[in-house]
Amino acid sequence: MTTQERTPEGMVERVQELSDRLEALPDPVARESAQEMVAAVMDLYDEGLRRILEAVEAAGDAAAALRQELLSDGVVASLLLIHGLYPVDLETRVTEALDGVRPYMHSHGGDVELIALEDGVARLRLEGSCRGCPASSATLEQAIRTALEEAAPDLSGMVVEGAEAPVRAPGPS
Repeated sequence: MTTQERTPEGMVERVQELSDRLEALPDPVARESAQEMVAAVMDLYDEGLRRILEAVEAAGDAAAALRQELLSDGVVASLLLIHGLYPVDLETRVTEALDGVRPYMHSHGGDVELIALEDGVARLRLEGSCRGCPASSATLEQAIRTALEEAAPDLSGMVVEGAEAPVRAPGPS
């Protein structure tokens, strides 16, 4: 495994490459068997992660620092999200990310409001002096996007109102 393949991004890329190769298999029996094996491995990881989280929770206050360290690790957090085990729901993470970026927004005379969160897409409104200023809006939108990518990598996208025109922005990757 190369150094690039050992990074989280490299691992995701490798999984996607292998998934594409799997889908391209001409033999339907081989393709189905491989897909079943992948599903079985995912089920095994799901159960293992579930048990780890239960043990950490059962340890109570003694494991609080460990729990926080695990949730702060991008790879671990991604695995928990994939398996539906991340303990903080999407709306809470989006709200907390926006709360974290608000001081920066306020320093530029602006603010951001979460209007709705539907089907994994956050509908946001920029308010204040950022309205009508393309350069300022772009800078503030990038700050919001960065905060959301870190806090909610499972967010599908965001629609930003209050810029020159509503902008449909791709979601965090």
